[in-house]
Amino acid sequence: MIHGGRGSTVETKTGGGYRDLFDRTISETLGQALRIIRADPSLLITGTALLRYQKKGALIRRNNEKGGLLVPPVMIVSITSRCNLTCAGCYMKQRQRTAASEMTPEILRSIVSEAAELGVSVIVIAGGEPLLRKQEIVDLARSFPQILFPVFTNGLLIDEEAVASLADQKNIVPVISFEGFRQETDRRRGPGVYDRLLSTCSLLKSRRNFTGCSVTVTSSTIDQVLDERFIASMMDAGVRAFVFVEYVPIESGTKNLVLTPDQRKRLTTTIQSFSEKFPALFIGFPGDEEVYGGCLAAGRGFVHISPSGDLEPCPAAPFSDANLARVSLKEGLRSNFLQEIRENHARLVETDGGCALWTNQEWVKGLLGK
Repeated sequence: MIHGGRGSTVETKTGGGYRDLFDRTISETLGQALRIIRADPSLLITGTALLRYQKKGALIRRNNEKGGLLVPPVMIVSITSRCNLTCAGCYMKQRQRTAASEMTPEILRSIVSEAAELGVSVIVIAGGEPLLRKQEIVDLARSFPQILFPVFTNGLLIDEEAVASLADQKNIVPVISFEGFRQETDRRRGPGVYDRLLSTCSLLKSRRNFTGCSVTVTSSTIDQVLDERFIASMMDAGVRAFVFVEYVPIESGTKNLVLTPDQRKRLTTTIQSFSEKFPALFIGFPGDEEVYGGCLAAGRGFVHISPSGDLEPCPAAPFSDANLARVSLKEGLRSNFLQEIRENHARLVETDGGCALWTNQEWVKGLLGK
C-alpha cells in the first residue's frame, strides 16, 4: 500500500504478522517525511511528535488486540457528500443514492476522540469536498495533535485565509486532486481547474505546508500520471506526497477504465522506482495488498466512516451494520459483519475490478443478511 521513500523495502508477511509490518511501514513513511522536511524546523518538530505518537498508538492497538479488539491504524472519514464540483465517475455521487444527514460536529468529534484513545494514528478526511466543513477539520487537528489528518480535497476552496488556517495545524496535510496534466484534469474536473489548482499549490508552498496530490489512475491516464515530467511538475509546484488511487468502476459502464493486470504491475513497480528516485512519498491505494496477506479493509488496516456515520469496510463498499451516531466506535469495530469479512479476507484477492470488495459486493451484501 505504501512505498515510503528512497531505498524503502517491504518484506512479505501473512497472518497476524501483517499488522506489525503495516505499523512499521507507517513509521517508515513518517520517517521519510521527516527527512524530506528536515530543512523546515517548524514542520520537523510536529513530524517528530507524530512519529512518536504513532509508535505509542501501535502499542495501544497491540494491547487492544490482546483483549480481542482489532483497531486499525488508519480510518477514512468522509465528512460530507456535498461538493462544489461534479466530476465524472465520482464514487460519492454514485453511492449516495438517498439523502442522509451528515454527522453533527459533536458526533464527529466524539468519534475522533474515541479513535485517538483506541490508538488510531491516521485519520484521512474525505468527502464530497471536506473543506466545506473546514473549521471543524481545523478544530479537530488542533484538539488531537497526535493524529495525522491527510485531507483529500479538490483544492478549489483553498484561498489565502484557508491556507493560513491549515498552516497553523501542522498535522493537517492537504492532498489536492489532479488527474494528470491540464488536459486530463480539466476533462474530468472542469475547464480551468488545472491552472486554479497550480495556484492553490503555490499558495500552500508559500506557507511551507507539506502538500500532497491525489491521482486517480485509469487505463487511459496511466501513461500521463506515471510520466516523470508530471512528477517533476508537481514537485516544482510544492507537492511532496503522491497518492495513486486505482479506479473502481462504481459508475456503470466504466469498466474499461479499470487497470489491466499488466498496468497494475507497472503501477506498483513505477511507484517503487519513483520512491528511490525522487525526494517524495509515493503511496498506492489499494496497492500491493498481497504484501499484507490480502485486503486491508474492514479493520485489518483501515475502515471507512460515511458522512452519516455508517461504519463501512471501505469507501468502495457502502455496506454497514453499525452507525456511529448510535453506537460507539469500539462497539462498531466488534461488528460481526466486519469480523466476517476479515475472517474471509483470503477470498478478497486482487481482481480485474479495481477493488476486490466491490467485485464481490453480492457476497458482502449477503454477509449483512446473515
